[in-house]
Amino acid sequence: MQQKGFQMSDTPDLLALWWEGIKAVEGYAAVHSALRSGAISKPDRIVAVGKAASAMARAASERWPDVPCTVVTKYHHSDGAPPMAEVIEAAHPVPNDASLAAGRALMNAIDACAPGSHLLMLVSGGASSLAEVPANGLTLSELQAETEELLASGTPIGDMNTHRTARSEIKGGKLLARFEGRHVTTLALSDVEGDSLATIGSGIGDAPADAPFGFAPHIIASNAIARNAVAAASPVAVETNEETLYADIADLAPRLGQALRNAEPGLHIFGGEPVVHLPENPGLGGRNMALGLALAREIAGTESLRILVAGTDGTDGPTDAAGALVDGTTWKDSGADALARADAYPWLKEHSALVVTGPTGTNVMDLLIAHKT
Repeated sequence: MQQKGFQMSDTPDLLALWWEGIKAVEGYAAVHSALRSGAISKPDRIVAVGKAASAMARAASERWPDVPCTVVTKYHHSDGAPPMAEVIEAAHPVPNDASLAAGRALMNAIDACAPGSHLLMLVSGGASSLAEVPANGLTLSELQAETEELLASGTPIGDMNTHRTARSEIKGGKLLARFEGRHVTTLALSDVEGDSLATIGSGIGDAPADAPFGFAPHIIASNAIARNAVAAASPVAVETNEETLYADIADLAPRLGQALRNAEPGLHIFGGEPVVHLPENPGLGGRNMALGLALAREIAGTESLRILVAGTDGTDGPTDAAGALVDGTTWKDSGADALARADAYPWLKEHSALVVTGPTGTNVMDLLIAHKT
Protein backbone atom coordinates (compact mmCIF):
# COMPACT_ATOMS: atom_id res chain seq x y z
CA MET A 1 0.00 0.00 0.00
CA GLN A 2 2.59 2.54 -1.08
CA GLN A 3 2.23 5.61 -3.22
CA LYS A 4 4.67 6.28 -6.04
CA GLY A 5 7.40 8.61 -4.86
CA PHE A 6 7.27 7.54 -1.20
CA GLN A 7 9.78 5.31 0.54
CA MET A 8 8.88 3.08 3.45
CA SER A 9 11.40 4.93 5.62
CA ASP A 10 9.72 8.30 5.07
CA THR A 11 8.04 10.08 7.97
CA PRO A 12 4.39 10.56 6.94
CA ASP A 13 2.99 14.03 6.47
CA LEU A 14 -0.30 13.45 8.28
CA LEU A 15 -2.09 16.42 6.71
CA ALA A 16 -0.98 15.37 3.22
CA LEU A 17 -2.32 11.88 3.90
CA TRP A 18 -5.59 13.39 5.16
CA TRP A 19 -5.89 15.27 1.86
CA GLU A 20 -5.39 12.00 -0.03
CA GLY A 21 -8.46 10.71 1.78
CA ILE A 22 -10.40 13.87 0.94
CA LYS A 23 -9.53 13.69 -2.76
CA ALA A 24 -10.95 10.18 -2.92
CA VAL A 25 -14.38 11.33 -1.71
CA GLU A 26 -14.54 14.91 -3.01
CA GLY A 27 -18.03 15.76 -4.22
CA TYR A 28 -17.14 16.87 -7.75
CA ALA A 29 -14.94 13.84 -8.40
CA ALA A 30 -17.45 11.40 -6.90
CA VAL A 31 -20.35 12.69 -9.01
CA HIS A 32 -18.19 12.98 -12.12
CA SER A 33 -17.15 9.35 -11.72
CA ALA A 34 -20.74 8.21 -11.17
CA LEU A 35 -21.93 9.98 -14.31
CA ARG A 36 -19.00 8.98 -16.50
CA SER A 37 -20.30 5.43 -16.98
CA GLY A 38 -23.32 6.74 -18.86
CA ALA A 39 -25.69 4.59 -16.80
CA ILE A 40 -27.52 7.69 -15.50
CA SER A 41 -29.67 9.38 -18.12
CA LYS A 42 -30.03 13.12 -18.51
CA PRO A 43 -32.28 14.55 -15.78
CA ASP A 44 -34.90 17.25 -16.22
CA ARG A 45 -33.93 18.89 -12.92
CA ILE A 46 -30.97 18.78 -10.55
CA VAL A 47 -31.34 19.38 -6.80
CA ALA A 48 -28.24 19.42 -4.58
CA VAL A 49 -28.35 19.82 -0.81
CA GLY A 50 -25.64 19.56 1.85
CA LYS A 51 -22.18 20.85 2.65
CA ALA A 52 -20.79 19.40 -0.59
CA ALA A 53 -23.75 20.50 -2.73
CA SER A 54 -21.83 23.08 -4.78
CA ALA A 55 -19.11 20.66 -5.86
CA MET A 56 -21.61 17.88 -6.58
CA ALA A 57 -23.87 20.17 -8.59
CA ARG A 58 -20.96 21.52 -10.60
CA ALA A 59 -20.10 18.04 -11.87
CA ALA A 60 -23.69 17.38 -12.93
CA SER A 61 -24.20 20.80 -14.49
CA GLU A 62 -21.00 20.55 -16.50
CA ARG A 63 -22.43 17.42 -18.09
CA TRP A 64 -25.90 18.91 -18.56
CA PRO A 65 -25.54 22.73 -18.51
CA ASP A 66 -29.09 23.37 -19.71
CA VAL A 67 -30.77 21.50 -16.83
CA PRO A 68 -32.32 23.70 -14.07
CA CYS A 69 -30.38 23.35 -10.84
CA THR A 70 -31.09 24.23 -7.20
CA VAL A 71 -28.23 24.24 -4.66
CA VAL A 72 -28.66 24.43 -0.88
CA THR A 73 -25.44 24.57 1.11
CA LYS A 74 -23.71 25.99 4.16
CA TYR A 75 -22.61 29.60 4.43
CA HIS A 76 -19.32 30.17 2.59
CA HIS A 77 -19.60 26.80 0.82
CA SER A 78 -21.09 27.99 -2.48
CA ASP A 79 -17.83 28.65 -4.34
CA GLY A 80 -17.81 26.59 -7.51
CA ALA A 81 -21.58 26.21 -7.70
CA PRO A 82 -22.96 26.20 -11.26
CA PRO A 83 -23.24 29.82 -12.45
CA MET A 84 -26.88 29.47 -13.53
CA ALA A 85 -28.03 27.57 -10.43
CA GLU A 86 -30.39 28.88 -7.78
CA VAL A 87 -28.12 28.92 -4.72
CA ILE A 88 -29.25 29.26 -1.11
CA GLU A 89 -26.80 29.34 1.80
CA ALA A 90 -28.03 28.50 5.30
CA ALA A 91 -26.81 27.72 8.80
CA HIS A 92 -25.23 24.60 10.25
CA PRO A 93 -25.51 22.87 12.70
CA VAL A 94 -28.46 24.93 14.01
CA PRO A 95 -31.05 25.95 11.37
CA ASN A 96 -32.00 29.59 10.80
CA ASP A 97 -34.41 31.63 8.68
CA ALA A 98 -32.41 30.79 5.57
CA SER A 99 -32.85 27.08 6.33
CA LEU A 100 -36.61 27.55 6.18
CA ALA A 101 -36.28 29.44 2.90
CA ALA A 102 -34.12 26.61 1.59
CA GLY A 103 -36.70 24.03 2.62
CA ARG A 104 -39.40 25.89 0.71
CA ALA A 105 -37.10 26.20 -2.31
CA LEU A 106 -36.58 22.43 -2.33
CA MET A 107 -40.32 21.83 -2.16
CA ASN A 108 -40.84 24.27 -5.04
CA ALA A 109 -38.17 22.52 -7.11
CA ILE A 110 -39.78 19.12 -6.58
CA ASP A 111 -43.25 20.51 -7.28
CA ALA A 112 -41.96 21.97 -10.56
CA CYS A 113 -41.06 18.50 -11.89
CA ALA A 114 -43.49 17.51 -14.63
CA PRO A 115 -45.09 14.08 -15.07
CA GLY A 116 -42.65 11.79 -16.86
CA SER A 117 -39.62 13.75 -15.68
CA HIS A 118 -36.32 12.52 -14.23
CA LEU A 119 -34.96 14.17 -11.07
CA LEU A 120 -31.30 13.97 -10.03
CA MET A 121 -30.87 14.43 -6.26
CA LEU A 122 -27.35 15.11 -4.95
CA VAL A 123 -27.17 14.74 -1.18
CA SER A 124 -24.38 15.26 1.34
CA GLY A 125 -24.09 15.70 5.08
CA GLY A 126 -25.40 18.82 6.76
CA ALA A 127 -28.69 18.76 4.90
CA SER A 128 -30.63 18.19 8.13
CA SER A 129 -29.85 21.73 9.30
CA LEU A 130 -29.48 23.51 5.97
CA ALA A 131 -33.03 22.91 4.73
CA GLU A 132 -36.15 22.51 6.81
CA VAL A 133 -39.92 22.86 6.71
CA PRO A 134 -41.10 22.34 10.31
CA ALA A 135 -44.11 20.08 10.88
CA ASN A 136 -47.06 20.45 13.23
CA GLY A 137 -46.78 24.18 13.77
CA LEU A 138 -43.24 23.97 15.13
CA THR A 139 -41.66 27.43 15.18
CA LEU A 140 -38.10 28.23 14.18
CA SER A 141 -37.19 29.22 17.73
CA GLU A 142 -38.55 25.91 19.03
CA LEU A 143 -36.67 24.02 16.33
CA GLN A 144 -33.44 25.84 17.21
CA ALA A 145 -33.87 25.16 20.92
CA GLU A 146 -34.49 21.46 20.27
CA THR A 147 -31.45 21.23 17.99
CA GLU A 148 -29.19 22.98 20.48
CA GLU A 149 -30.37 20.66 23.26
CA LEU A 150 -29.70 17.57 21.15
CA LEU A 151 -26.24 18.84 20.20
CA ALA A 152 -25.31 19.74 23.78
CA SER A 153 -26.42 16.34 25.07
CA GLY A 154 -24.13 14.43 22.72
CA THR A 155 -27.05 12.58 21.13
CA PRO A 156 -25.82 10.17 18.40
CA ILE A 157 -26.51 11.38 14.87
CA GLY A 158 -28.88 8.52 14.11
CA ASP A 159 -31.08 9.41 17.07
CA MET A 160 -30.89 13.09 16.16
CA ASN A 161 -32.04 12.39 12.63
CA THR A 162 -34.93 10.22 13.83
CA HIS A 163 -36.11 13.16 15.93
CA ARG A 164 -35.62 15.61 13.07
CA THR A 165 -37.59 13.42 10.68
CA ALA A 166 -40.60 13.34 13.00
CA ARG A 167 -40.56 17.15 13.20
CA SER A 168 -40.15 17.82 9.47
CA GLU A 169 -42.25 18.04 6.32
CA ILE A 170 -39.29 17.21 4.04
CA LYS A 171 -37.21 14.57 5.87
CA GLY A 172 -37.57 10.79 5.85
CA GLY A 173 -38.81 10.54 2.25
CA LYS A 174 -41.42 13.29 2.66
CA LEU A 175 -39.75 15.63 0.17
CA LEU A 176 -39.72 13.05 -2.62
CA ALA A 177 -43.27 12.01 -1.74
CA ARG A 178 -44.21 15.26 -3.54
CA PHE A 179 -42.52 14.12 -6.78
CA GLU A 180 -44.96 13.44 -9.62
CA GLY A 181 -42.42 12.48 -12.25
CA ARG A 182 -41.21 9.15 -13.59
CA HIS A 183 -37.82 8.54 -11.99
CA VAL A 184 -35.49 9.79 -9.23
CA THR A 185 -31.76 9.13 -9.09
CA THR A 186 -30.08 9.99 -5.79
CA LEU A 187 -26.29 10.22 -5.50
CA ALA A 188 -25.16 10.60 -1.90
CA LEU A 189 -21.99 11.16 0.07
CA SER A 190 -22.40 9.27 3.33
CA ASP A 191 -21.69 11.04 6.62
CA VAL A 192 -23.37 8.43 8.82
CA GLU A 193 -22.52 5.06 10.30
CA GLY A 194 -23.83 2.28 8.07
CA ASP A 195 -24.14 4.54 4.98
CA SER A 196 -27.95 4.43 5.04
CA LEU A 197 -29.73 6.85 2.72
CA ALA A 198 -32.56 6.95 5.26
CA THR A 199 -30.15 8.59 7.72
CA ILE A 200 -28.00 10.82 5.47
CA GLY A 201 -29.50 14.31 5.76
CA SER A 202 -32.31 12.74 7.79
CA GLY A 203 -33.49 10.96 4.64
CA ILE A 204 -34.01 14.12 2.59
CA GLY A 205 -32.92 12.28 -0.56
CA ASP A 206 -34.70 9.03 0.23
CA ALA A 207 -37.94 7.92 -1.39
CA PRO A 208 -41.08 6.85 0.49
CA ALA A 209 -41.61 3.10 0.71
CA ASP A 210 -44.69 3.32 -1.52
CA ALA A 211 -43.15 5.62 -4.12
CA PRO A 212 -45.03 5.41 -7.43
CA PHE A 213 -41.90 6.35 -9.39
CA GLY A 214 -38.68 4.54 -10.19
CA PHE A 215 -35.96 5.14 -7.63
CA ALA A 216 -32.22 4.51 -8.02
CA PRO A 217 -30.14 5.39 -4.94
CA HIS A 218 -26.32 5.30 -4.99
CA ILE A 219 -23.81 5.90 -2.18
CA ILE A 220 -20.86 7.32 -4.12
CA ALA A 221 -18.51 8.29 -1.26
CA SER A 222 -18.03 7.13 2.31
CA ASN A 223 -15.68 7.18 5.26
CA ALA A 224 -14.38 3.75 4.26
CA ILE A 225 -13.36 5.04 0.82
CA ALA A 226 -11.52 7.97 2.42
CA ARG A 227 -9.74 5.74 4.95
CA ASN A 228 -8.69 3.28 2.28
CA ALA A 229 -7.24 6.13 0.21
CA VAL A 230 -5.19 7.27 3.20
CA ALA A 231 -3.95 3.73 3.67
CA ALA A 232 -3.05 3.38 -0.01
CA ALA A 233 -1.00 6.59 0.12
CA SER A 234 0.86 5.78 3.33
CA PRO A 235 4.66 5.56 3.06
CA VAL A 236 4.75 3.37 6.18
CA ALA A 237 3.01 0.18 7.20
CA VAL A 238 -0.69 0.59 8.02
CA GLU A 239 -1.43 -1.18 11.30
CA THR A 240 -5.02 -0.02 11.88
CA ASN A 241 -7.84 0.99 9.53
CA GLU A 242 -11.25 0.97 11.19
CA GLU A 243 -14.43 3.00 11.65
CA THR A 244 -14.82 3.10 15.41
CA LEU A 245 -14.95 6.80 16.40
CA TYR A 246 -18.51 6.71 17.69
CA ALA A 247 -18.10 7.02 21.47
CA ASP A 248 -18.32 10.02 23.75
CA ILE A 249 -15.02 11.89 23.70
CA ALA A 250 -14.69 11.66 27.48
CA ASP A 251 -14.61 7.86 27.13
CA LEU A 252 -12.99 7.64 23.71
CA ALA A 253 -9.86 9.73 24.36
CA PRO A 254 -8.49 7.68 27.30
CA ARG A 255 -9.21 4.39 25.54
CA LEU A 256 -7.77 5.49 22.21
CA GLY A 257 -4.80 7.21 23.81
CA GLN A 258 -3.83 4.04 25.66
CA ALA A 259 -4.30 1.93 22.52
CA LEU A 260 -2.06 4.23 20.48
CA ARG A 261 0.64 4.39 23.17
CA ASN A 262 0.77 0.59 23.15
CA ALA A 263 0.31 0.16 19.40
CA GLU A 264 2.77 -1.21 16.89
CA PRO A 265 4.86 1.36 14.98
CA GLY A 266 3.19 2.50 11.76
CA LEU A 267 0.08 4.32 10.63
CA HIS A 268 -3.23 4.03 12.48
CA ILE A 269 -6.38 5.26 10.72
CA PHE A 270 -9.77 5.70 12.35
CA GLY A 271 -13.06 7.09 11.08
CA GLY A 272 -16.48 7.93 12.43
CA GLU A 273 -18.14 10.74 14.29
CA PRO A 274 -17.57 11.03 18.07
CA VAL A 275 -19.90 12.99 20.30
CA VAL A 276 -19.19 15.59 22.95
CA HIS A 277 -21.34 16.80 25.85
CA LEU A 278 -21.33 20.59 26.07
CA PRO A 279 -21.43 22.65 29.27
CA GLU A 280 -24.16 25.23 29.80
CA ASN A 281 -22.16 28.06 28.22
CA PRO A 282 -19.73 26.39 25.81
CA GLY A 283 -16.76 28.17 24.33
CA LEU A 284 -15.55 27.87 20.74
CA GLY A 285 -14.68 24.52 19.26
CA GLY A 286 -15.94 21.27 17.79
CA ARG A 287 -15.77 17.54 18.40
CA ASN A 288 -12.52 17.05 16.48
CA MET A 289 -10.74 19.83 18.31
CA ALA A 290 -12.05 18.51 21.63
CA LEU A 291 -10.87 14.99 20.79
CA GLY A 292 -7.50 16.26 19.61
CA LEU A 293 -6.95 18.24 22.80
CA ALA A 294 -8.09 15.34 24.97
CA LEU A 295 -5.71 13.01 23.12
CA ALA A 296 -2.87 15.51 23.61
CA ARG A 297 -3.36 15.02 27.34
CA GLU A 298 -3.40 11.24 26.97
CA ILE A 299 -0.11 11.12 25.01
CA ALA A 300 1.69 13.94 26.87
CA GLY A 301 5.39 13.15 27.10
CA THR A 302 5.24 10.42 24.48
CA GLU A 303 7.88 11.16 21.84
CA SER A 304 6.79 8.56 19.34
CA LEU A 305 3.23 9.71 18.51
CA ARG A 306 1.62 12.33 16.29
CA ILE A 307 -2.15 12.50 15.85
CA LEU A 308 -4.28 14.43 13.36
CA VAL A 309 -8.06 14.45 13.77
CA ALA A 310 -10.25 16.54 11.48
CA GLY A 311 -13.69 16.74 9.90
CA THR A 312 -13.65 15.78 6.24
CA ASP A 313 -15.82 18.78 5.35
CA GLY A 314 -13.09 21.14 6.54
CA THR A 315 -15.15 22.62 9.38
CA ASP A 316 -15.42 21.54 12.99
CA GLY A 317 -18.27 23.08 14.92
CA PRO A 318 -19.02 26.78 14.33
CA THR A 319 -15.40 27.58 13.43
CA ASP A 320 -13.07 27.97 10.46
CA ALA A 321 -10.91 25.04 11.60
CA ALA A 322 -11.22 21.37 10.65
CA GLY A 323 -9.59 19.88 13.73
CA ALA A 324 -6.25 19.48 15.47
CA LEU A 325 -2.73 18.09 15.01
CA VAL A 326 -1.06 17.14 18.30
CA ASP A 327 1.92 15.23 19.63
CA GLY A 328 3.55 14.45 22.95
CA THR A 329 4.68 18.05 23.43
CA THR A 330 1.35 19.77 22.77
CA TRP A 331 -0.33 19.38 26.16
CA LYS A 332 -0.10 22.06 28.85
CA ASP A 333 -2.07 22.04 32.10
CA SER A 334 -4.14 25.03 30.92
CA GLY A 335 -5.72 22.68 28.36
CA ALA A 336 -7.82 21.10 31.12
CA ASP A 337 -9.81 24.31 31.55
CA ALA A 338 -10.28 24.63 27.78
CA LEU A 339 -11.64 21.08 27.64
CA ALA A 340 -14.01 21.66 30.54
CA ARG A 341 -15.37 24.81 28.91
CA ALA A 342 -15.57 23.23 25.42
CA ASP A 343 -13.24 26.02 24.32
CA ALA A 344 -10.57 24.08 22.44
CA TYR A 345 -10.30 26.40 19.43
CA PRO A 346 -8.50 29.36 21.04
CA TRP A 347 -6.27 27.04 23.08
CA LEU A 348 -5.20 25.02 20.06
CA LYS A 349 -4.68 28.18 18.03
CA GLU A 350 -2.45 29.65 20.73
CA HIS A 351 -0.40 26.44 20.77
CA SER A 352 -0.14 26.14 16.96
CA ALA A 353 -2.13 22.91 16.90
CA LEU A 354 -5.15 23.90 14.77
CA VAL A 355 -5.80 22.30 11.39
CA VAL A 356 -7.37 24.85 9.02
CA THR A 357 -8.19 23.63 5.51
CA GLY A 358 -11.20 25.57 4.28
CA PRO A 359 -14.24 23.84 2.74
CA THR A 360 -13.26 20.58 1.06
CA GLY A 361 -16.23 19.84 -1.18
CA THR A 362 -17.12 16.67 0.69
CA ASN A 363 -18.43 15.37 4.02
CA VAL A 364 -17.89 11.75 5.09
CA MET A 365 -17.62 12.23 8.86
CA ASP A 366 -14.19 12.51 10.53
CA LEU A 367 -10.73 11.08 10.00
CA LEU A 368 -8.11 10.42 12.67
CA ILE A 369 -4.62 9.57 11.43
CA ALA A 370 -1.90 8.69 13.92
CA HIS A 371 1.74 7.81 13.28
CA LYS A 372 3.85 5.93 15.79
CA THR A 373 7.58 5.50 15.34
